[in-house]
Amino acid sequence: RDGERIKMSRGKLQLDLEWRTSLLTALLLPLLIYLGFWQLQRAEDKAVLAAAFAEREAAAPIPISAALAGPPDSLAYLPVRIQGEFLAGRTIFLDNRLQGGKFGYEVVSPLMLSSGESLVLVNRGWIAGDAARRSLPQPTVPAGSVDITGHVYIPPGQPYLLAEQKLTGPWPKVLQALEMDKLQPVIEQAATGAAMFPHQVRIDAGQAGALQVDWQIINVSPQKHRGYAVQWFCMAIALAVLFALRSSNVLQVVTGKVPNQT
Repeated sequence: RDGERIKMSRGKLQLDLEWRTSLLTALLLPLLIYLGFWQLQRAEDKAVLAAAFAEREAAAPIPISAALAGPPDSLAYLPVRIQGEFLAGRTIFLDNRLQGGKFGYEVVSPLMLSSGESLVLVNRGWIAGDAARRSLPQPTVPAGSVDITGHVYIPPGQPYLLAEQKLTGPWPKVLQALEMDKLQPVIEQAATGAAMFPHQVRIDAGQAGALQVDWQIINVSPQKHRGYAVQWFCMAIALAVLFALRSSNVLQVVTGKVPNQT
């Protein structure tokens, strides 16, 4: 021991451990390996999600009334058919939705079911907006009865909000995200007390009232997550190799070269 270094030898292999290098490696190496396995798990989760959506997408849509009666854990991406009328003058704009690099909004319109007892928030897709925010777009709301299809969307986790949303005041409303529990009394009041379906329905392309529809079920593909995992593992290997070269004479042992003694 000579203060900062510990030297050990076993046969021809010699270690020269400098404590700062050793500490840094001990901290970084497990982290890099953890991040690699975390990305692999993310890839697996995304693959399962994509497969589930593909399976649901191939199924025939069921009446929204049947979804109302089903168990909540079976609703995600469930194809549904909705019959009723959109409520005019009750538009919700979801702010800061980019598409093709352009600023815009997702347009959500309440739809009263034909029975008159329930209503559904239908996300009709994307519309371009004024980046200067001088005015809001004016999407057309279909008049009269419509028969549309879509799928139930349940976002993962709680929405990220920059500030508390103001739900009171005049329509239309500009929101960062749909907080369904807080929106429920507001929407039900606007619809004269009809009960609100607890999740939004994302409309299918080509349906009455649909705008630009391009729903991204997963924002990062499983292949990209696996690529990220390979990068983390490569960084871990590189760190281990650099540490071995810096802290031992393994290169001389492998190559058979002995440094000149002076």
